[in-house]
Amino acid sequence: MSLITSFWFPARLAWRQLFHDRTKLIAAIFGVLFATVLVFMQIGFKDSLFAGASSSPTKMNGDLFLMHKQTEAMWRSVQFERSELMRALGHPEVASAYPMYMGLAQFKDTETRIKRTLVVYGYDTDVNLMDIKEIQANHEQLRQQDTILFDESSRPEFGLMRKLISEGKDLNEINDHKVKTVGLFRLGISFSADANVVTSDLNFSRIFPNRTLEKIDLGIIKLAPGANVEKVRSELTAMLNKNINFFTLDQLVASEKLYWQIRTPIGFIFGFGAVMGLVVGMVIVYQILFTDIANHLNEFATLKAMGYKNNYFIRVVFASAFFLAILGFMPGYILSIGLYHLAEGQIYMPMPMTLNKTITIFLFILTMCATAGMLAMRKLKSANPADMF
Repeated sequence: MSLITSFWFPARLAWRQLFHDRTKLIAAIFGVLFATVLVFMQIGFKDSLFAGASSSPTKMNGDLFLMHKQTEAMWRSVQFERSELMRALGHPEVASAYPMYMGLAQFKDTETRIKRTLVVYGYDTDVNLMDIKEIQANHEQLRQQDTILFDESSRPEFGLMRKLISEGKDLNEINDHKVKTVGLFRLGISFSADANVVTSDLNFSRIFPNRTLEKIDLGIIKLAPGANVEKVRSELTAMLNKNINFFTLDQLVASEKLYWQIRTPIGFIFGFGAVMGLVVGMVIVYQILFTDIANHLNEFATLKAMGYKNNYFIRVVFASAFFLAILGFMPGYILSIGLYHLAEGQIYMPMPMTLNKTITIFLFILTMCATAGMLAMRKLKSANPADMF
């Protein structure tokens, strides 16, 4: 019976107190809803940013990856000598080493003449350096001069490439160099570029005539079966040029995410937006709870005179905060699902509504409401039975 009294009675009082003034209740719910939607969208955009940043490195097929130390991200790499990569073959546990070339280029539709930026990946396509089945299936066609594979998940401003190919409109220009699209693949766009293209290393040099194949952007190393990746990485670091960084696949993905999170303002903006949403929601909930306590101060004083302790009133306030969190989070969650689908259709980047994200944001909202309740409790402490007389 004491357990029921401890939790049920304060919760029932809090529920009735909230619904006593429906106008204030609706205002509080909208405040929590606003905070919920804002946090969901900010974290959703941030997750989408990271998903786009990691879409390319997660498809790389290798054990170790070499990049120049001045390279901040794959899409804006600093080239280094191909000979440095070849020196890695001197290690007994290195089975193979291959160069990859990357660069931003201007894609021009031959009909509209509109130019847009995309990323071009060039490498020996007879070797499986990108774990994408469409590239492997079309590697023989990429041996031909001026042929490319186009990322089908690119933004529609580049044209519906599958439809264009079926209509025989497969000729376009990249860096004012005519190329033929011989197939499609799926990789995914990012904040750095709206489309991706894969071609052979020789075709890459034709698209970028000012670059030489002796200068590479990324080195991909495959180790012998059973080799200790960290041990080989440490030994190669000591053996090769000090200007070269070595990454495992997980480290490469983490490095790409870190660039957008730390070295650009975008990650900060999304994080700051989420914090501001919580602050605004907390202020609204605080105002509602504070006003509610102030309007019923005499009633609380009466309960104190009857022998109710401060712990009881704390449970009442926190029950109110919990109910507000639930009532505001549920419609905010449903609205956010719709906004996620809308955003995916506009930015063409994934924004999944995962269970882990939902639970995390609910805990944020619950903490926000609980903090507002703690702040509002200061007014409740001033409820004195002597004030009734």
